[in-house]
Amino acid sequence: FESERMDLDKFLCWVVLLLGIFFSTVESRYMVYNTSHTMVQGKLNVHVVPHSHDDVGWLKTVDQYYVGSNNSIQVACVQNVLDSIVPALLADKNRRFVYVEQAFFQRWWREQSEEIKTIVKGLIRSGQLEHINGGMCMHDEAAPHYIDMIDQTTLGHRFIIREFNVTPRIGWQIDPFGHSAVQAYLLGAEVGFDSVFFGRIDYQDREKRKGDKSLEVVWRGSQSLGSSSQIFAGAFPKNYEPPPGGFYYEITDDSPVVQDDPDLFDFNVQERVNAFVAAALDQANITRTNHIMFTMGTDFRYQYAHTWFRQMDKLLHYVNLDGRINALYSTPSIYTDAKHAANEAWPLKTEDYFPYADRVNAYWTGYFTSRPALKRYVRVMSGYYLAARQLEFFKGRSEKGPNTDSLADALAIAQHHDAVSGTSKQHVANDYAKRLAIGYVEAESVVATSLAHLTKLDPATFQQTVLAYNPLGWKRVDIVRLPVVSGDIAVHDSEGHEVESQLVPFTDEYAALRSYHAEAYLGHAPTQVPKYWLVFSVSVPPLGFTTYTISTAKKTGGYSSKSHVSRYQKGEQSTVDVGHEHLKLSFSTDQGKAINYVNSRTSMTEPLKQTFSYYSSYNGTKDKEPQNSGAYVFRPNGTFPIKPEGQVPLTVIRGPLVDEVHQQINPWISQVTRVYKGKEHVEVEFIVGNIPIKDGVGKEVVTQISSSLKSDKTFYTDSSGRDYIKRIRDYRSDWKLEVNQPVAGNYYPINHGIYLQDSQKEFSVMVDRAIGGSSIVDGQVELMLHRRLLLDDSRGVAESLNETTCVKDKCTGLTIQGKYYYRIDPSGEGAKWRRTFGQEIYSPLLLAFAHQDDGKPMSFGAASFSGMDSSYSLPDNVALLTLQELDDGNVLLRLAHLYEVGEDKDLSGVATVELKKLFPGKKIAKVTEMSLSANQERSVMEKKRLVWKVEGEGSNGEMKNVKRGREIDPRKLVMELYPMEIRTVLIRLERPPSHSHVYRFDA
Repeated sequence: FESERMDLDKFLCWVVLLLGIFFSTVESRYMVYNTSHTMVQGKLNVHVVPHSHDDVGWLKTVDQYYVGSNNSIQVACVQNVLDSIVPALLADKNRRFVYVEQAFFQRWWREQSEEIKTIVKGLIRSGQLEHINGGMCMHDEAAPHYIDMIDQTTLGHRFIIREFNVTPRIGWQIDPFGHSAVQAYLLGAEVGFDSVFFGRIDYQDREKRKGDKSLEVVWRGSQSLGSSSQIFAGAFPKNYEPPPGGFYYEITDDSPVVQDDPDLFDFNVQERVNAFVAAALDQANITRTNHIMFTMGTDFRYQYAHTWFRQMDKLLHYVNLDGRINALYSTPSIYTDAKHAANEAWPLKTEDYFPYADRVNAYWTGYFTSRPALKRYVRVMSGYYLAARQLEFFKGRSEKGPNTDSLADALAIAQHHDAVSGTSKQHVANDYAKRLAIGYVEAESVVATSLAHLTKLDPATFQQTVLAYNPLGWKRVDIVRLPVVSGDIAVHDSEGHEVESQLVPFTDEYAALRSYHAEAYLGHAPTQVPKYWLVFSVSVPPLGFTTYTISTAKKTGGYSSKSHVSRYQKGEQSTVDVGHEHLKLSFSTDQGKAINYVNSRTSMTEPLKQTFSYYSSYNGTKDKEPQNSGAYVFRPNGTFPIKPEGQVPLTVIRGPLVDEVHQQINPWISQVTRVYKGKEHVEVEFIVGNIPIKDGVGKEVVTQISSSLKSDKTFYTDSSGRDYIKRIRDYRSDWKLEVNQPVAGNYYPINHGIYLQDSQKEFSVMVDRAIGGSSIVDGQVELMLHRRLLLDDSRGVAESLNETTCVKDKCTGLTIQGKYYYRIDPSGEGAKWRRTFGQEIYSPLLLAFAHQDDGKPMSFGAASFSGMDSSYSLPDNVALLTLQELDDGNVLLRLAHLYEVGEDKDLSGVATVELKKLFPGKKIAKVTEMSLSANQERSVMEKKRLVWKVEGEGSNGEMKNVKRGREIDPRKLVMELYPMEIRTVLIRLERPPSHSHVYRFDA
């Protein structure tokens, strides 16, 4: 045995020696990899798509991600990605790369030399570098309003067409946490996309679609627009990362590289080829046609692009030598064209992809409400931006001076799927808010407004003029509420006539919250504290303003009516009645939960019950597969009713304009219920917080409004503020749902409203920001108002959702204030209120103030104004979405039909708008209809549009049933709009917008 061992050792020594001699005589060689393959008919074609998903803020701020700072949190530098992509593409003309986030690309572009810009333009012309999606960010699809989605996409698309003369073809929503119908038809087909791809759909839905090869579909998101706005849509088999088998090639990744040098150890070409082919065949088994896509990249990859392309070059070379499949560098555009050329009939998808769960007990429905204060801030700034652009048009856009661009950028970034969604780290959420604040300040100076608070003025001498601007296209009668210190006040219109007004005392809860926040942000307590709300009614023309004067009553005569205040203890009397004109509410004095709703005009009577409760947040840290509630995930662990504590009286305020019922639910929840004169809806204002957590339990606070409606598990929620979609509890139309979370799995995003109906009534609830909600019990609407959590949900943010406000060294849980509104109508008649009032919520009156205290008359060029012809207003079913002067002098105008087909018996018909009357005193020289994002002519877009076959339908699908407005006659200049249609036009006026339309006023 020993002698045999010695002989073996001697043999191995000789082998080593001979190999050394051999290797020393091998010549050096330069390997050329063949990356030129194109599609091959009859083979499985693997489209290798290099990409980097670059969040516009998440764990780091947008600026930190761009420059690569704060790497203790995450090693990510987008500047490196874009810098390294250019030479990597230049090294091989067959390589390709797609990029999405214009917020980053535009930063990078501004820094480049003319030489680099010329090179990049060449790469884009050749198709090696392609802009897809093309918005400033990859926006969320649950929390943003559709107007914000349009605006941020337009901002990116117009930059791309201006700089590169190309129009993005592909929607690339790979990371948002569920997908809205509005994304499919509006931000897909209507912006000229041929397809949209995404990574996140419910795990149950994905498994079902893998089985029947329906991950790729024709998505028809709008019932009203049907096949005229359908789009090819693809959900990835797993996510947006490389295929299984180890194909990550960042310099820090641990996937095996393709080691193809036989002179070195660990030669693994065949192993890597086999892994690639196996992954391709697995995906081919769940995909139709002989084309599949490999998404080669993930978050913040290609910071050193050569590491990726070196390995992909090798893979393509050796996989194609192997011959079992064909692999090629590709883009989603090439892939889409290949799918279309296959002439396949595809499954039809309608509605949306909400809610989303990535595994059992993990519904991503918490983020529908996460960071409710930020969500409200975004919504307020969105409405303000719409009005500011209008006023900027009237006075004329300034290139050198202040303009609305800063607010546009801030709002665009805030639509990112980790921004308004509420799923970023706290310091990043603060950054989003700061950007909005900076944008607001600049936009405020554009419209020359200063929202001076009456509390800063001397109540003995002041005279205050209030301007109310109406951004809507129809006349508006609304209520204005202003905080005032003194009760000795009168209100007059521009002609000197006294206007009826009412003084409503502040609630203690609101006064305390106002003072606390003032001290938190100013560093000291306010010197003057308002005591009252001054309430008065205003009448404002469409797209215009009126002015009102507020003065001390002793100077002008007349007084505001002081409210009558009553307090009712439990058992003192059974009910308390409030209301105006047609609408009356009767509250039970026993905790005020029971409310009898009566509308004498519509003969609607309904007993309601309003309650609060909270879901305790699940703590799964001891579970085998832990899943907590967090910024993304809603996982309740029991429901706990919130009952009034002690004998808190019901406070009732009555007056000529508004009646209010004030309720203190517990030490950290209060609300005010209001009924206004001339209105037939109920307004509820709530204050929630500081949510207590001393018990170590996170809490998710909800309110429930219960009715007797027989809703039969059915309710309706909006899609991104636009269409309404039918929801059925514990049911999905696309697959048989296995229920494991009966509450979280039935939550949906609400941007506009939610309603129930039966054969007799409709019960509608409208909201002032994006929130989550449902109907967990028949006849009941549930809204989640606030969340304060103590654990992370293990989805990457690595931080609990525990927002606080700090004064000096003391921090308390964030207190939020908000409103919702409800109304009951006869069945089939609720849409008119939802659509009209929904516009008023989104676009509130813009108030500006001018102060005069020297006794001289106010100097104004006009007491009222309308940007439209004085005899004209938009039809009741048409909304003005955009009126904006662009930097090239053209005017961007968007008009939207507000109703769906069959939604209202009168207002779901065709509407007509006379464009001439929108621009009085001006001559329209040219009108060009554009795509939704205004980057190409509509006619050109329609000619390029791919037509997709749908299973069970003819070649034209349902096109014959779809109606669209006719082409605009340049002589008549009348625009037609059919249900759910949005039309975008560029208008060239014969002379620049006049500066004389808006009088000047100073704060």
